[in-house]
Amino acid sequence: MTIDRTRLPIPGADRPFRFPRIARRSLPNGLELRAVRHRAVPIVSMVLLVPGGSSVDPPDCHGLVSMTAGLLDEGSKGQSALDIADRVARIGGELDIDVGMDAVVVGVTTLDRFFETGLGLIHEIVTAPNLANDDFNRIRNLRLERLKQMKDHAGAIAERAFARVLYDSHPYGHLSLGSEPALTSMTVDVTRALHAALFTPDGSTLVVVGDRAEDELLDIAATMFDSWRPTASPMTIDRAAALTPPPASPSAGLAVIARPGAAQSELRIGHACAPRSTPDYPTLLILNTILGGEFVSRLNLNLRESKGYTYGVRTGFNLRRGIGPFVMQTSVGTDVTGPAIHEALNEIRAIADARPATPDEVRQAFASLSKGYPRGFETAGQVARSVAQLALHNLADTYFEEFVPRLAQVTAADVGAAAQQYLPSDRMSVVIVGDLDKIHGALPGLGLGPHHVLTTDF
Repeated sequence: MTIDRTRLPIPGADRPFRFPRIARRSLPNGLELRAVRHRAVPIVSMVLLVPGGSSVDPPDCHGLVSMTAGLLDEGSKGQSALDIADRVARIGGELDIDVGMDAVVVGVTTLDRFFETGLGLIHEIVTAPNLANDDFNRIRNLRLERLKQMKDHAGAIAERAFARVLYDSHPYGHLSLGSEPALTSMTVDVTRALHAALFTPDGSTLVVVGDRAEDELLDIAATMFDSWRPTASPMTIDRAAALTPPPASPSAGLAVIARPGAAQSELRIGHACAPRSTPDYPTLLILNTILGGEFVSRLNLNLRESKGYTYGVRTGFNLRRGIGPFVMQTSVGTDVTGPAIHEALNEIRAIADARPATPDEVRQAFASLSKGYPRGFETAGQVARSVAQLALHNLADTYFEEFVPRLAQVTAADVGAAAQQYLPSDRMSVVIVGDLDKIHGALPGLGLGPHHVLTTDF
């Protein structure tokens, strides 16, 4: 067979992606079980999704959910954090606890023969954590130190300010770590009350993925978690609080956090946009890829390659159960802060109006998003967390299997319509963390109105 190496190979048609079948079962205590058979390797992954992440923090106690979740692996049933770590190591496992805006996720991945042991560990640390005062004080001190460090990190300052500008007192208006005043006044008794109110079976979802029949996976999970009962708590939480609409208008169109002497300005541009459940999500991914989602995106080719203002810029639709934000983020030299913002806003406006996405851009974005799509579901852990996301956002079991075909149907006209709907230039807020004395002269020319000077209230 002769191969012509002077020509690039012609790619074949994409193979259809098949997401594995999801088996379900509901327990009398309200816990939802989902199981998937994954035959690749003798690994089992278990993920417990508890809805209500940092968005259910009490208004006067930001950081409480993250603090409480951070105590789960600090010891349970009288055992210490070292004991828990040793138990995980003995089964060759990996324990993860993640706190997002909308949920707390507790996951364990281990060898199949330790399935019951790993599942029992999740049950134990979630239902019977020590929540000891000494552990509480130590973890709180570590977090207070981290907050002090973040005061010197422009990116962290910008994230906090951007959330506050867009969402104000809305549940999405603060970050999960909380603030120094909230952590300082927090007590271990409050974490105990929050634990009893938040970590309940009703509304939670347990996902188990491994190389066993789905019914066997469900039977073992049911046996382990059927005894889980809620505990009375003096605290009431609203898991749906984040579903309320954010403020109709941001608190500032142009906000500045002054950092005298800063060599760079950290920028955030965006607005509260849409929920993750929007049917336009595939179109938004195409739109984002063209605008700022990859190296050859419009914004990066402009601000980095053409103008040399930055090492890189990216955008994203950070969508959630409630209305999440569109955000552009980058850092630029202090002397080009004004021109960089001007160019960024022009690119955002142009894709919605003067220079809409072309069919070639849509095809390239589709290829970028679809060619590697199956890699996101290779391991048992990836599958388990994907199924948990279906539960969190109330998406159909067939969602992932149907995603690429839906993506393939997106046209340039669809992208243009989405840009007009989801990227309104008159609703964009700009947050700058930089040397105000050096950049203030360029701000009036941006056409964003007077700037508001914010403080770094960590």
